Amino acid sequence: MEIFVGNLSYSADEDELKNIFAQYGDVINVTICIDEMTGRALGRAFVEMSDADAARNAILALNGKEFDGRSLRLAPSTRE
Repeated sequence: MEIFVGNLSYSADEDELKNIFAQYGDVINVTICIDEMTGRALGRAFVEMSDADAARNAILALNGKEFDGRSLRLAPSTRE
């Protein structure tokens, strides 16, 4: 299951996100969205977890939690 992560610090990196979400289950992939023109982070990412229950638990536990000075906004991803 893929999770949308919003309101992410622009300085966050994939390893940091993987470590946070790994507390709830196996993380398959982390993708931080980057602006193609500037090469800068857009403040959002997608985290793919191997288990839907683990992903739901991560969303419940981490949504609204502060990370690097910002409150994370998590939801199941709707991208195809």
